Amino acid sequence: MTGELDGAPRGALLGGPRGEPLLRVERVRKHYPFTKGVLLAKTLGQVKAVDDISFTIAAGETLGLVGESGCGKTTTSRLILNLEDPTEGRIQLAGKLIHGLKGEALRDYRARVQAVFQDPWSSLNPRMTVGRTIAESLIVTSWGNGAAIAERVGDLLDQVGLRQDQATQYPHEFSGGQRQRIALASALASRPSLIVLDEPVSALDVSIRAQMMNLLKDIQARDTVAYLLVAHDLATVRHMTDHTAVMYLGKIVEHAPTSALFDNVLHPYTKALFSAVLPPRPDRRQDEIVLKGEVPSPLNPPSGCRFHTRCPFVMPRCSREEPELREVAPGHLAACHLHSAG
Repeated sequence: MTGELDGAPRGALLGGPRGEPLLRVERVRKHYPFTKGVLLAKTLGQVKAVDDISFTIAAGETLGLVGESGCGKTTTSRLILNLEDPTEGRIQLAGKLIHGLKGEALRDYRARVQAVFQDPWSSLNPRMTVGRTIAESLIVTSWGNGAAIAERVGDLLDQVGLRQDQATQYPHEFSGGQRQRIALASALASRPSLIVLDEPVSALDVSIRAQMMNLLKDIQARDTVAYLLVAHDLATVRHMTDHTAVMYLGKIVEHAPTSALFDNVLHPYTKALFSAVLPPRPDRRQDEIVLKGEVPSPLNPPSGCRFHTRCPFVMPRCSREEPELREVAPGHLAACHLHSAG
């Protein structure tokens, strides 16, 4: 994989061939060895954090990734950010493999795929001014001279609703919502084609969450940037995303256009997730599904369907046969024997 993007002109990653998705994740696995001991460490097994997942994201599209803590969402994000190499499978941006990159190709990828994290305080350097923080990626990638970078920083502050003269201030001088806007401006500096949004509004007050979400959508409409939204808040997912993928114990169990998923949930695990939140309308009744037991360990996941140990609709075949993620309705995929033939 080394050097797949070497020699590509800057900006070549903004889109793939006509009709191709911007990001393609194919049969990706990430397993971590589980060891015991220090000097003579013995490998006892593999933690299957991500286990055979596939999805695509088109330019200007948002994919939501939801599921319980420990389901593999964060590991998936780290793989896409090229902070980890997959154990198996391929990840491509604009038709180019992303792993094994070095030198200029790796710097170019870092510029084209950015991230905004949950806690804006910990993601900003308290000793750096806001202007320097936003300019960091531009300086590293030799984006332009000092005057051009200063102009770009001012434009970015305008875009996220802050004043240009605030570039000389430090993070502690801003509110939580303002710091998240600064983090977004920093991510936008290098004009990325994809931004990983890891719980971008969960740490904000309810009163300013809508402002941040609308800002993200406005930026997407203007710049055709794609988002991977990792979130627990289903209301945020419904408002922000075009498609939603539901993960459980390292696997995608349901994937559909967001409107279709929320209107017609197919997988029992997704139904349980949705039953744990308030209904979108007070007059709409919603069945409560209480799951029994704990999430199994990814070190030793159950045979067959990984959800069968907690599923209220479990059948004998569920413990023996792993269900295939297949199309049940147009564009709506589910991995469940309730919807499989035979």
